[in-house]
Amino acid sequence: MPEDTTSRRKDAHLDLAATGDVEPAGNSTLLECVHLVHCAMPEMGEDDLDASTPFMGKVLRYPLIITGMTGGTDRAGEVNRELAALAERFGIAFGVGSQRAMIEDPKSAVSFEVRQVAPSTVVIGNIGLRQAAAIGASGAERLVRAIGADGLALHLNPGQELTQPEGDRDFRGGYTVVADLVKAFGDRLLVKETGCGISPDVAKQLADLGVKNIDVSGLGGTSWVRVEQLRASGVQAAVGAVFSGWGIPTAAAVATVRRAVGREVRLIASGGIRNGLEAAKAIALGADLAGMALPLFRALQQGGPKAAQAALEAIIGGLRQALILTGSRTPARLREKRKVITGELKDWMAAL
Repeated sequence: MPEDTTSRRKDAHLDLAATGDVEPAGNSTLLECVHLVHCAMPEMGEDDLDASTPFMGKVLRYPLIITGMTGGTDRAGEVNRELAALAERFGIAFGVGSQRAMIEDPKSAVSFEVRQVAPSTVVIGNIGLRQAAAIGASGAERLVRAIGADGLALHLNPGQELTQPEGDRDFRGGYTVVADLVKAFGDRLLVKETGCGISPDVAKQLADLGVKNIDVSGLGGTSWVRVEQLRASGVQAAVGAVFSGWGIPTAAAVATVRRAVGREVRLIASGGIRNGLEAAKAIALGADLAGMALPLFRALQQGGPKAAQAALEAIIGGLRQALILTGSRTPARLREKRKVITGELKDWMAAL
């Protein structure tokens, strides 16, 4: 695919994420079905909180990650640097968007290079399944080394690809690719979806191959099927409209994947998480970290770095408050607390 086509697509994605209707009506994470139990006697002070979380060989100050969204253009590079600097300041992880552009045009690497602003926190590279198959594990390692990342996110996005006019249509051999990457990266490999969720059956197969980090990236936030639908036309746009709400809700994916893989896999909950309370609910369901991108990107676009920092401070503040109000000194303790599951989420958990 010509490099200018990829660049135009990446900037179109940013335009749509900033202003477009990329969160279809009716989409739900089902986190509204999770109710944390209030503790009127938490017997702790705010100074007692320890939200630190180990991840990819480092320790994060909070169990949060700014998930990979963009890269490949000057504009995307500016977004990456601003958000990576924020991640560094608050001690959370940061992921770049797909490095496919670097394969097509090595000069685009600068848009993914964030170590100058995030020298110490966890930075994660990113490549799609088909591109990983094409370049092999050694090629993926070169991409990660080129930007000084701590690990690699392998993203799975068949829903997006099928709706994307330029998208892939062949999804065979995926587990073989994963097995090769596990050999190369070990516990520095993260396998993630892109808004349609990961089922417990798929997660179990990934874990059996040795994958130690899974991001369920469920339904409820940005629909990349919807993004591509808005770029498409004709029959492809019509089919994309039907599937723009396709996927496993984030809360259902977290709860059922955790049950399927046990505690051996570090689980990231992303997909429609918009505040600290929702992050806490995801952790209570079994996630080790909560991920988000859109609320911080939109704050950055609307008000610059100060607005993005204020948005992240509100998310962290909400998470800290939820920990105190459940009497949880640590995220691990929150996972052990009683919670009430209601409504549609109960149905998903029973079915999966």
